[in-house]
Amino acid sequence: MSESASKSASATPASTAHYRPETRLVHAGTIRSEFGETSEALFLTQGYVYDSAELCEARFKGEDPGYIYSRYSNPTIAMFERRMIELEGAEAGRSTATGMAAVTTAILAPLKAGDHVVAAKAMFGSCRYVVEDLLPRYGIASTLVDGLDLDQWKRAMRPNTRTCFLESPTNPTLDVLDISAIAEIAHAGGARLIVDNVFATPIWQSPLLLGADVVVYSATKHIDGQGRCLGGMILSTEAFVAEHLHNFMRQTGPSLSPFNAWVLLKGLETLAVRVRAQTDTAAKVADALARHPKIARLIYPGRDDHPQAALVKKQMRAGSTLVGFEVKGGKAGAFRTLNGLKLARISNNLGDAKSLVTHPATTTHQRLSPEARAELGISDGFIRFSAGLEHADDLIEDLQVALEKA
Repeated sequence: MSESASKSASATPASTAHYRPETRLVHAGTIRSEFGETSEALFLTQGYVYDSAELCEARFKGEDPGYIYSRYSNPTIAMFERRMIELEGAEAGRSTATGMAAVTTAILAPLKAGDHVVAAKAMFGSCRYVVEDLLPRYGIASTLVDGLDLDQWKRAMRPNTRTCFLESPTNPTLDVLDISAIAEIAHAGGARLIVDNVFATPIWQSPLLLGADVVVYSATKHIDGQGRCLGGMILSTEAFVAEHLHNFMRQTGPSLSPFNAWVLLKGLETLAVRVRAQTDTAAKVADALARHPKIARLIYPGRDDHPQAALVKKQMRAGSTLVGFEVKGGKAGAFRTLNGLKLARISNNLGDAKSLVTHPATTTHQRLSPEARAELGISDGFIRFSAGLEHADDLIEDLQVALEKA
């Protein structure tokens, strides 16, 4: 959490850890000012003033609890961070301006030249850029592995491996990786495990309880869930935040804005309701399309025919809000399907109240070579469907009509 509440906020938030997630999503982290507002207050300020030069000095030395500058401490941001910390069951956390700022900071901040990173090949294109292209510029080596193959994780570990990174379910093919087993491999080699939990959401998966050391989110997705703003979150132990994140973020400034923090706070209040509804819809869409003659392959973590169905039941509390399917006819068939949709809209986002469809080969994963995409199962006909809050039957009808044009 950001530095403790300033004098303008009359109460320090009480822990809600003993409540269930839905209750935490509404009440955790709330700080009320002297005005006693119902909704969380938006502290839209850059800096803060001090009653004396002595107080200012004490604040900068860390001897007085309070806020200094909104680049790294702000009451609204602190409320969002505390709510995420208690939802995730973490000790501490820091919010960022975007999801990629969270990924980059979590990976880069603890590392130095000479270190080594092992990461699963199946991940968002920008994440692969950070691991494959950015880290080597700073003398940090990396190895990409098939995340489903535990032996590859073991063989990739080196004496200087400090971080392992994965997504589960993966973007966009929805493979589910064994977080507990990979955490054991990482820890045996003296490394930490960072898990991108966006596709599962904190509602359906808890990586820290499975052995992960750090969890990252693009809050832009389900946490906002209504297409309004950008944001990210890093959750871990107090030691990780204090040793690796606090000063890095204070000096480099990948900061969440107070306004976006307020929007995300309001999004959290309905997160559980939205994710449950979207997951139910995604499951119905998957079942309806599973045997469609125009679909060559369908993958959904909640179905018994998912390649890692047993692991899904062990590791996740439910499926996902996303469905992946491959349309026959390659890129042309996929494009005809996308262009034929009336409800689900073409976008590279996900987790929104509106259903969204993405063609990964030409958008989120276009930077990869055709061979690399093929290795990950991202064919030219593959479409990622993100279920929104529309009626499931309307979405199914929309998809079926569009598929007839494929």
